Amino acid sequence: MPRQPDTDIGVGLVGYAFMGRAHSLAWQAVTRAFDLPVRPRLTAICGRDKAATEQAASRLGWASAETDWRALIDRDDVGLIDISAPGDMHAPIAIAALQAGKHVLCEKPLANTLAEAQAMKEAADAAYPGGARAMVGFNYRRVPAVALARKIVQQGRIGTLRHVRAVYLQDWLAEPEAPMTWRMQAERAGSGALGDLGAHIIDLARYLTADEITDVSALASTFVGERPRADGTGTGMVTVDDAVLFSARLASGALGSFEATRYAAGHKNCLRIELNGSAGSLAFDLERLNELEFLDRAGQPGLAGFRRILVTEPDHPYLAGWWPPGHTLGWEQTFTHQAADLLTAIGEGGQPLPSFADGLAVQRVLDAVQRSATANRWESVTS
Repeated sequence: MPRQPDTDIGVGLVGYAFMGRAHSLAWQAVTRAFDLPVRPRLTAICGRDKAATEQAASRLGWASAETDWRALIDRDDVGLIDISAPGDMHAPIAIAALQAGKHVLCEKPLANTLAEAQAMKEAADAAYPGGARAMVGFNYRRVPAVALARKIVQQGRIGTLRHVRAVYLQDWLAEPEAPMTWRMQAERAGSGALGDLGAHIIDLARYLTADEITDVSALASTFVGERPRADGTGTGMVTVDDAVLFSARLASGALGSFEATRYAAGHKNCLRIELNGSAGSLAFDLERLNELEFLDRAGQPGLAGFRRILVTEPDHPYLAGWWPPGHTLGWEQTFTHQAADLLTAIGEGGQPLPSFADGLAVQRVLDAVQRSATANRWESVTS
């Protein structure tokens, strides 16, 4: 029998590093910004290092600490498992949590392999009738300017889609002396820039256009194959891509180009996506995340050009919970919006988006890109 909707819910977070900090701040802020049907309790944070996890619990506002994710799932006071651990841990934790009837929020990409993603989606489907909900954390859907762009597309303002252009450029590995991390190991991360950065722009293309990538032709490269270990014990082999680019065909007939790299010197976190249609164009740049560029071809030709929309008005997506017009938001608020959407879906009994089915759809594209880069040929995205 499906359980009754929660009115408050204990959250158990796996991971206390970069994403763990972002998620922790979001769980603390979400009820201060939004009126929600479900309130989160920061019940427990989990990590393998006991001392570091306890320190993180104290610093980030968690009531307790665990060193085993299985113990976290077993706790009766934890109803939602938030997975911010490396990719190799996504599938075992998510599947076990869903089988235990817990809600799940899982960081992107959903998994390291297509088979893992498929198993996670099946576990989410099986848990849904019993009341457990699962969502994948593509937080850039929650940028207000991106959500506004989706509304503009849905209103038909850019007409028939012709092109999607998307890049995600970073430079944190541009120096060969940058130390090894788990993100450079295939057994931990699955892929490099492709999964870490490319997954975001693939998801945004799907989210903004409601279109699907059907075929890809890809190139990938690892520029520095060996890096110093952070603990000073020699070097380690880099077993993932450093940069990926691919061309794509979409189901509608539109064309796409995608690029993800950690070697674009001078670019710290440059995610840019542009849509060109028969009636207009849209462009978004994460480094100017409160702005949206919009071109309406219906205007006077001699005066045509992109207009800059400052997305801070209270009727823009998510902005009602924040500040007066012109008072901009930051990157961290995307995680607060993500938490708000998940808690709303849980409270209302609906399916939070993006679902594990959405995560699987992105994983299918990632898989096709990897196959294409290896085989040096066009590859179809499996369905």
